[in-house]
Amino acid sequence: MKRTPIVIILPDIRSAMNVGAILRTADGINAEKVYLTGYTATPEHPKVAKTSLGAEQSVPWENRQNTTVLIEELKSNNYQIVGLELDESAQKIWDVDFKFPVALVIGNEIRGIPKDQRNLCDKIVYLPMLGSKESLNVATSTGIACYELLRQYGNI
Repeated sequence: MKRTPIVIILPDIRSAMNVGAILRTADGINAEKVYLTGYTATPEHPKVAKTSLGAEQSVPWENRQNTTVLIEELKSNNYQIVGLELDESAQKIWDVDFKFPVALVIGNEIRGIPKDQRNLCDKIVYLPMLGSKESLNVATSTGIACYELLRQYGNI
C-alpha cells in the first residue's frame, strides 16, 4: 500500500511514551516517515517500544540530530512545513488547506517549537480548546492533527 505523503517531525520530545504513542498514530495513517530529532527517544528505548506496540517496525523512522537542517531539506523537496503550535500567527487546523506532501513539526511538551524552526514553517496551526487548559497532550494533539491531514488528503 502506498504511504500517505505525511512525515512527522518530533524535535526534543521529552516523554518516550509520547513518542511511542505518536509512532502508533503514524502507523494508523500509514505515514511516510517519522523523524526523531534532537534528544527525542528512539524505539530502542523500552518505554517507546512498550507504547508503540510494534509500530516502530511498520513505520519508517529516522533519528536526526539537527531539526533545522532536516526542515530545510524537506522544504527543498517541496514539502509544506506545518508547525503544530500555540502561536499568535497560528490558524485553526480546520481552516487551513494543506498542500501535500506535508511535514508536520510537533512542539516540545514544555517549550513548543523553537522560534528559528517556527520561522521555517509555511503554516502554523493549532487545535482550538474550549475548556480552561491551553493545550492537549502532545501525542493526543499529534493524533488529531494527523487525522485532519489524512481527511484532507482524502484517504478517509
